[in-house]
Amino acid sequence: MQGVYITKAAKFLPNNPISNDEMELYLGMIDGIPSKGKSLTLRNNGIKTRYYSIDKQGHSTHSNAKMTALAIEQLTDNTFKQTDIELLACGTTSPDNLLPSHSVMVHGELNCGPIELISTAGACCASMQALKYGYNSILAGSSTNAVCTGSEKLSSLMRAEHYEKETERLTEMDKHPIIAFEKDFLRWMLSDGASALLLENKPRQTTSLKIEWLEIKSFANQLETCMYAGSDKNEDGTTKGWKEYSSEEWLQKSIFAFKQDTKLLGKEIVPTGTKYLKEILDKRNFDASTIDYFLPHLSSEFFRSKIAEEILKYDIHIPQEKWFTNLSSTGNIGSASIFIMIEELMNSGKLKKGQKILLMVPESARFTYAYCLLTVC
Repeated sequence: MQGVYITKAAKFLPNNPISNDEMELYLGMIDGIPSKGKSLTLRNNGIKTRYYSIDKQGHSTHSNAKMTALAIEQLTDNTFKQTDIELLACGTTSPDNLLPSHSVMVHGELNCGPIELISTAGACCASMQALKYGYNSILAGSSTNAVCTGSEKLSSLMRAEHYEKETERLTEMDKHPIIAFEKDFLRWMLSDGASALLLENKPRQTTSLKIEWLEIKSFANQLETCMYAGSDKNEDGTTKGWKEYSSEEWLQKSIFAFKQDTKLLGKEIVPTGTKYLKEILDKRNFDASTIDYFLPHLSSEFFRSKIAEEILKYDIHIPQEKWFTNLSSTGNIGSASIFIMIEELMNSGKLKKGQKILLMVPESARFTYAYCLLTVC
């Protein structure tokens, strides 16, 4: 089998970085009341700035597809043009449409010919699933290159007006007019942006990263839904999808808002993912202490110490000086985050030939995990 290499990486972050104090100027206040969960969430997640593809009036400045196309454009130059793209694999949690698919809409924004494409849906692992598709296509000889992307446009869904009808209903029922923490929580966690990787069957003279292996596994068979949108969660842990609600209930229950079962998140996200990592390392007969960089996708700095403690239980030694993250400056951009970390590291000037990079992407939607080993060449 031929090798597969990440030969270029690019990102697009919309507009100017937004500080913690500015967030409610863009997202608004639910029922005119400042969020009670905001300060607690921000204190724990460690995010200082993030990016939104909306203005202070809530008007969109970029679609998800447009941000993705702008990231892809930065991969192109005299040595690789848009017309050279053979395969487009796009992952996102937040497509602009239910139909057509996200990758089709991205294709429509590009100046290339007819190409093969695929859209991978889900949450943080959607980009890694797109990467796996491109990786497998090149390994199989079906293509010589692939552009793989991760992108999110979440700010529009976090605007206060999407929750107003629910607060009205709660007030009528003589309940305290605030949204449950599970709904308010993610408003202070998520950001917008896009990232893109170029995969090729040969390395370039500039820094390239060989994909040694890429492992992805879902644990939905044993764990219930944790993060969700377009549905509501029942007391027994099952979910009820948006099609089962009336259009009035979509607003009254803020069905399309992103929600997080924070108790389940805290209980399962780190232990389940670390156990899976141990299984991979054993299967691959790989010693994690030999890596030079560890790129964990962190939704919150709260989980840094949890991960560090848990991996030591399995005798996995990855000291903090090997960790490379950018959560504090870019925020949690879901599926885009891991590729943006790769882009920043590739362009940092720090990498040396032969170094090993381990990627970790946990997805809390219903607990999917992706791990990938790269070699600098």
